[in-house]
Amino acid sequence: MFVLAGLGNMGPQYERTRHNVGFDTIDFLAVKYRITNFKHKHKSLIADGVIQGQRTMLVKPQTYMNNSGEAIREILDYYKIPPEQLIVIYDDADIDVGKLRIRAKGSAGTHNGMRSILSHIKTEDFPRIRIGIGKAPEKMDMADFVLSRFTEEERELINHTIERAALAAVTIICASVDAAMSRYNG
Repeated sequence: MFVLAGLGNMGPQYERTRHNVGFDTIDFLAVKYRITNFKHKHKSLIADGVIQGQRTMLVKPQTYMNNSGEAIREILDYYKIPPEQLIVIYDDADIDVGKLRIRAKGSAGTHNGMRSILSHIKTEDFPRIRIGIGKAPEKMDMADFVLSRFTEEERELINHTIERAALAAVTIICASVDAAMSRYNG
């Protein structure tokens, strides 16, 4: 089984913010593959189903972004899923709006949610899909920026990027990380 975990914050005040593009990608996949049986379990909203013939669990941690590792660790331990079958989808302020960056492994960079995951599962060896949300304006606090909403123009672009991120996740599941990187990076 694969675990597709989109990072974000729960609650209406965070919906459609830059920090919630991971949640938005999970929501897109849930609709596209009719995986609607979400339940609250393991400090997350989880739903399982089949994507292109592969058993898959969609996950939206409900621990707030900075504690995402608690939920991810609990899921991997409970279902005995190796980290290589975890795919994390999250925002990245170091990438231009609308760009994707897919990697087979790596550090957390400046992302606190990923830092939490790495701390809890004790490995960097799992695929991740980073969705570019752009850089904060010069005098804007980073926390305020990631919790802000996209402009109308950016939202149109990010909706397309969320769809591409979902397709990249499916490519990882069905083919490989390398296939997803060659098709969707950039």
